[in-house]
Amino acid sequence: MTVSSDEQPKTRSDLARDTAWSITVGGIGVVLFTAALVFTWYFAATLLLIFTGMLLGVGLNALTNALGRRVHLPHALRLAIVCIVLAVMLAGVAYLGGATIAEQASILSNTIKSQISHVRSFLENHGIDTSVFDLGNATPASSTSDTASTPAPNQAPHGPLPGAGALASSGGAIVSQTFKLLFGAISAVGNIFIVLFLGLAFAAQPSVYHDGLLFLAPAKHRVRATLIIDHIGETLERWLIAQIIVMLAVGIVTWIGLAVIGIPGSFILGIQAGLLAFIPTVGAIIAGVVVVLASLASGWIPALSALILFLGVHAMESYVLTPILQRQALDIPPATLFAFQILLGVVFGIWGLALALPLVAIVKVMIDHFKTYEAPPLAEAA
Repeated sequence: MTVSSDEQPKTRSDLARDTAWSITVGGIGVVLFTAALVFTWYFAATLLLIFTGMLLGVGLNALTNALGRRVHLPHALRLAIVCIVLAVMLAGVAYLGGATIAEQASILSNTIKSQISHVRSFLENHGIDTSVFDLGNATPASSTSDTASTPAPNQAPHGPLPGAGALASSGGAIVSQTFKLLFGAISAVGNIFIVLFLGLAFAAQPSVYHDGLLFLAPAKHRVRATLIIDHIGETLERWLIAQIIVMLAVGIVTWIGLAVIGIPGSFILGIQAGLLAFIPTVGAIIAGVVVVLASLASGWIPALSALILFLGVHAMESYVLTPILQRQALDIPPATLFAFQILLGVVFGIWGLALALPLVAIVKVMIDHFKTYEAPPLAEAA
């Protein structure tokens, strides 16, 4: 079929119009993507806080569904039972071990500071410069300030009274520090309440938020969006339940093992080891360093026994519990996960480090979906 000479200018103009439209759409897409990156960068803490609330909601919903397989009750009643049981457990731990936790935490903090000072002295005695680590700078500073504030023997004990400007400056500094501590406490408590509220809201009506996400997707892609969202939810539910079991096992075994060895603060060390088990690889390393530093105060033999215990617990977690409990939940290579942990930790701080695994799991689910359900070729689609 030939195109007449009268229709050729129209065809060229249509081609030019289509090219201009494609360039415009591409430019708008680049601008929107850049704006999304900038928004994520500046509001990363808020977005990760919301994501933490969503994870809590997924965990509560998983426990509610697990209870529903045993007891046939309405969803709201099952969720209330789960929340009450969790609240009673936390209240029991706080009531029975609150004083023990506070006492052991104080002792553990002093022990670790002392051991860090000893390690620094040991390294310096062997010709290793530790100034780059900024360890032990508080003591010289405080001693210097004490020395400077102590009057000389021949100096009059009472100098001239400070002026109004000095008093106002000191008062302003005290008020500033007080407000800083107050706002920090309010921020921490507020973040906890935000996470709890979001978790309860997501767990109370999961279908509402599920349908709301699907409504945001274009109509022709809602089937694929449904598959992706459902797969992400199932993956996170299985992972969270398995992670809770691993954390409990690590915490209990560490607590009992350190108590048998005779390490002071075994209860708080078990709690921190269980909590840090939420962060793969990096959490285990931090927990091991803390356990070894706390054990050095009891001697080399208890410290070596604690190190062997830590290696055994880590081996149990990595090669027994995690493969058995999470073989159907996640299958992420350790090097890939560790690289993303370091990247997100450097960019977003402790939030990125703690939430790296669920974020990588979501990305992996989406990649696996698009690899499995590829779009049909153009010839078949036609």
